[in-house]
Amino acid sequence: MERLIYNDLLNWKNRVGRKPLILNGARQVGKTWIIREFGRREYANTAYINCESTPQIEEVFKNFDTRRMVTALSAVSGESIAAGSTLIVLDEIQEYPRALTALKYFCENAPEYHVIVAGSLLGISLHQGVSFPVGKVEMMNLYPMSFTEFVMAMGKGQAAEMLQNGDITSTSALNGFFIELLRQYYYVGGMPAAVKSFAEEGNPHEVRKIQKQILADYRKDFSKHASRSEAERIVMVWDAIPQQLAKENKKFKYSDVKPGSRANDYLLAIQWLLDAGLVYKVTRVSTPRMPLRFYEEPSVFKLYMNDVGLLGAQMDAPAKDVLLGDNAFSEYKGALPIHYFATNDSQMEVDFIVQAEQRILPIEVKAESNVHSKSLRTFIEKNPDLKGVRFSTLPYKDQDWMENVPLYNVEKLIKDNNQ
Repeated sequence: MERLIYNDLLNWKNRVGRKPLILNGARQVGKTWIIREFGRREYANTAYINCESTPQIEEVFKNFDTRRMVTALSAVSGESIAAGSTLIVLDEIQEYPRALTALKYFCENAPEYHVIVAGSLLGISLHQGVSFPVGKVEMMNLYPMSFTEFVMAMGKGQAAEMLQNGDITSTSALNGFFIELLRQYYYVGGMPAAVKSFAEEGNPHEVRKIQKQILADYRKDFSKHASRSEAERIVMVWDAIPQQLAKENKKFKYSDVKPGSRANDYLLAIQWLLDAGLVYKVTRVSTPRMPLRFYEEPSVFKLYMNDVGLLGAQMDAPAKDVLLGDNAFSEYKGALPIHYFATNDSQMEVDFIVQAEQRILPIEVKAESNVHSKSLRTFIEKNPDLKGVRFSTLPYKDQDWMENVPLYNVEKLIKDNNQ
């Protein structure tokens, strides 16, 4: 399967002044696969070491003499290492944080070697006091597969190219075709194992089994990498997310996790999930002005899971309700993790406020059967210098105060406004 991050990796390889690269991301989003595939295509060989399952890892990094480290990495991986033609890969680096420190010495003393490290829970390790080689590494994040990547995996290369090119007129002419793919994406999500299974077999029940296993693996991480009391709170927050999003007012309420709960009870649990890349936090803003961060209200927010397919599995959403009809679009609306706006009495709420490079985008997400945008219209009337965006299953239409953009064109619109 193709991943759009591949071009970013290629740019890193060819960059003058290249530094060791850290590829971060939640478990099972495909970090190991894309790194090894990149090494296979672009290098003569790959020296791959998993820090979690390599007993000799302490010996490799007992000191930071780069010549000795290269020799040790070659011995452990069983691969000859040549500067420029070998990709050195250290996977699950959060399991041996000392390897992070070694990246500083590769940057300073041996920049001719190409080094990529990957970590699933690196953010958690850093919050536990692990030293980070500031200024000596580059960072990339890998997320679950986007809709465009899903379309490519389904063998619809030309359709994916249309989405990447952003030809909204052409994609709107094939609205029904793209909406059908979008329904499938809302069920399958972007976890590579689930996408691969669906692309090869088309069996939604097998997809759900894979998603359930991923959710089970995440729960194992809670208990493995957090204290018992903290893990219990992480589970409670994690389990509460679908119910919180099912409410008309999706604002996260601590009392809905457990009656009588306060913010201090769950702040660490929420931060753990954020550091693990498992949730996105969407904070309310009081004013639609740049920079939006100045107007954030940190105590008022929504939490979204990192993958729409896993959200469906967590909710036990039946396949027929997602793959058939418009239920998917009303139940799964709102997948952009940026900011949102609401009055204190919740009489007016705009799903998302996105700070693009050139402008502020007030966004509402609607099902096809309900495209009236009363809150968005009122918001624009109060902020006439802005133009609204409504994502729906309808074809593209530009109105004076608002653009209706098909849901399958979300990626391109946001990308265009950040250039």
